[in-house]
Amino acid sequence: MSWLPAWQSFVRVVEGGSMAAAARAAGCTRAQVSKQVAELERQLGTRLFERSTRRLALTPAGEVFHQHALRALEAVASTEIAVRNLGELPRGTLRVSATMSFGRHWVAPLLPEVTAAHPELEIELILADHLVDLVGERIDLALRMTRMPPDDAVARRIVSLRRVICAAPAYLARSGVPQGPQDLLRHQCLSYVLGDNRTWSLRDARGAETLVPVRSRIHFNNLDCMLDAVLAGQGIAILPTYLCYRELASGALRTVLDGYSPEVVFGSELYACYTPSRVRLPKVRVFLDALLRHFQPLPPWERGLAGGALRGG
Repeated sequence: MSWLPAWQSFVRVVEGGSMAAAARAAGCTRAQVSKQVAELERQLGTRLFERSTRRLALTPAGEVFHQHALRALEAVASTEIAVRNLGELPRGTLRVSATMSFGRHWVAPLLPEVTAAHPELEIELILADHLVDLVGERIDLALRMTRMPPDDAVARRIVSLRRVICAAPAYLARSGVPQGPQDLLRHQCLSYVLGDNRTWSLRDARGAETLVPVRSRIHFNNLDCMLDAVLAGQGIAILPTYLCYRELASGALRTVLDGYSPEVVFGSELYACYTPSRVRLPKVRVFLDALLRHFQPLPPWERGLAGGALRGG
């Protein structure tokens, strides 16, 4: 792959901010890096950098090439790793991505079990509610709540996620129990700013959808904060049972409008997503096996609810 050194040098220049920094990172001379970048620009027929006496800046063409170069180099590295690791024990660093709340409550506790079983494996857990770039952020496996897994990744369904409409008994005693979706208009309905756009979608047993423009003076981008607010009696919320199952089982929260299923933009399925180059990596395989073993056929939070009465309204 005669193109590979020039592409690597280009990326090092971008990361280091200069030809000299790229040369230090590569262990070569500045002249060699400069020659490689110049040859790359000649082959592409366009300038990749705007040069000045003080700094280098990417041209529009350079910005586009940089994104594609990162993905190409990552693919090459992943392929080499995959080939070397076939048939080997899990080792190295596994980078896992998950949403803030689910990752904190259900993925983080799995890590000691997996690393104890595989002494040569390290795991980095990246918690973020935004959609991570599997290639750009070097993610080996991402747990995504989505209606449709991405086309450019391998996706394995892990578990279905159930959500309920719930509130604290004190709030319901004070404000009344809604009997139908339109009753929510007179309630404080805590909004999840990353997903509901202050409109709740509720579907009845026949599949008919009702859209309710909810209102509240308090809004969150974090489900743990929303759970705290609901427990404090600040309003009604749509919450996933993986987060509030203990409170439902104990009666600290009560469900309302049980004849309706809330729908959210993320959908109801959790997928493990990874690039094709990771399919046969032992470190990905063992972590995926741990997820399936832990969450199937029935996830632990649903087993907790099945073992006790779910306190409805």
